Amino acid sequence: MAEGAQRPLRADARRNREKVLQAAVRVFATEGLDAHLERIAREAGVGSATLYRNFPTREALVEAVYRNEVAQLCEAAPTLVATEPPLEALRTWTRLFLDYVTTKYGMIDALRAIAATGNDPYGHSREMIRGALSTLMDACAAAGAIRTDISPTDLGAALEGIALTSARPEQRQQAERLLDLTLDGLKTRS
Repeated sequence: MAEGAQRPLRADARRNREKVLQAAVRVFATEGLDAHLERIAREAGVGSATLYRNFPTREALVEAVYRNEVAQLCEAAPTLVATEPPLEALRTWTRLFLDYVTTKYGMIDALRAIAATGNDPYGHSREMIRGALSTLMDACAAAGAIRTDISPTDLGAALEGIALTSARPEQRQQAERLLDLTLDGLKTRS
């Protein structure tokens, strides 16, 4: 095995890691980032040693949660395109984007602190999100459902604007209305 290369996780270890990430999202959402890591381990049904083996620090766990949330959001795009009409797939995905932003909003201070140390928790998330939007928008354009003069970068900026003004859970209804307004503006006109 090459120096620095990591051995692939066994299936049970991979499942435990995923359980920890899912539990961390739930616990951080309800208790905040100061939640005890042992609480996350109990919620995941694993021992503390398993949690710390995968995530030696709170920062490592927060960064992994964030990256996992981005990956899940972006992996949803092709599935939605394959299972829903294009415009509905885009609409569903924008709601998933709101869920992602709400989760991220609760972690923003921790993510900023991680970035201040020189690590980049955001990595390629913006490019990944733009790629997911491209998949969705290309399907919509091919179906003649949306205008073709709006780019994924434009829609991404609109979604970021909605997120900046309406990311808190208590603002969800406003965010939904703003998403509907944005998506209605994308539709082709007869």
